[in-house]
Amino acid sequence: MTNVISGEGRAWEILSGLDPDDVCGRVGADVGYKNGLYHLKSFGEVFSVDTEKKEILSLSPDGDVFLRKFVYFFKVSVLWYLIKATDTMPSGKLLKPSGITGGDVFFRGSHILPLDAVAAKYAKNRDEFIARGITLGGKEVNYGDAALELHPLPKIPVTLILWLEDTEWGSRVDLLFDSTASLHLPLDIIWSVAMMSALVFL
Repeated sequence: MTNVISGEGRAWEILSGLDPDDVCGRVGADVGYKNGLYHLKSFGEVFSVDTEKKEILSLSPDGDVFLRKFVYFFKVSVLWYLIKATDTMPSGKLLKPSGITGGDVFFRGSHILPLDAVAAKYAKNRDEFIARGITLGGKEVNYGDAALELHPLPKIPVTLILWLEDTEWGSRVDLLFDSTASLHLPLDIIWSVAMMSALVFL
């Protein structure tokens, strides 16, 4: 599989050798560097990234869940974003994960996203779906029966679209990335971001 990177240890090694000014210049307005720490916004919460101690901390209690429940996905996503993100801004064009180069193969089997579970949970509750997204720093957008744009990482907007259950059809949730996502992240890290963006609704 091309464009696939793994490993938190390797990420810390690479990031610690990068010029912080270059990193901050590439990765977006929601990232800063002060007193040896990167500060990065994710899902509406601010986190510090300490390359010397190899440690990511939440600067608010609400962010702790990402370092406990979702830590497997969160750490590698943040680290590889700081390493790989480019100065390209989001295009506003949305793609399913399968539409990303290599995604038609990668997002299958054990990599299937738990979107059916999210759809089942919010099948008849649009307001609860929107409220949950707002607590994650998201904003409501105009797709489907309800939709949210989240920012798991500064230049990686993720859109979740809910189609409510009715008498003919079951509920459905679609997850879409901006078309520029693959310019900022390798494919396996895009998958990690997608998993987090679904799991936070369960």
